[in-house]
Amino acid sequence: MPTADASVRSAVVNDAPAVGQVQALVWQEAYDGIVPPQVHAAFDPRSFTAAWRDSLRTPPEGVHRLLVACVGEQVVGFVAIGPSQDPDAGQTTGEVTALGVHPHHRRQGHGSRLLNAAIDILREAGAEHVAAWCLVEHESVRGFLTGSGLEPDGAYRDRVVSPEEDTAREVRLTAALTEPAPSA
Repeated sequence: MPTADASVRSAVVNDAPAVGQVQALVWQEAYDGIVPPQVHAAFDPRSFTAAWRDSLRTPPEGVHRLLVACVGEQVVGFVAIGPSQDPDAGQTTGEVTALGVHPHHRRQGHGSRLLNAAIDILREAGAEHVAAWCLVEHESVRGFLTGSGLEPDGAYRDRVVSPEEDTAREVRLTAALTEPAPSA
């Protein structure tokens, strides 16, 4: 049976090693110069693989999903979604908790396909808003997300990124997933 040149599908347990590899590459690149070397070295494909394998075998309650972008059958990207954990978010707010595309497969539409599929799933589950957190330093990721319709809402957090409690600032981007009611 032929496969599409580019596709997005729900991840299965056997995808964990490929997702772990992509995540390690993306996180190493994203956090280079932001986290100390010992933390950077912990972005290991085996650790990410084990975490994804456990999560896929025993998924958390609620609308948690891991989707993968594929070229043929090769996994080249992923997006994880779930309900927002932000204290100021309502029960109808979903969150993109992780998004990454292998560096050699960027600018080919995989990120957009992943984000669109994630939004579709959140909408079907009843989400009215979506949120994503982005490191301040990541102008390209923020540009991708704002180009996709998410906008900064003024919220930020300082994430602890080292045993010495160094922090990296993240900004929250949000979008409404429902159409506004027509004005009378």
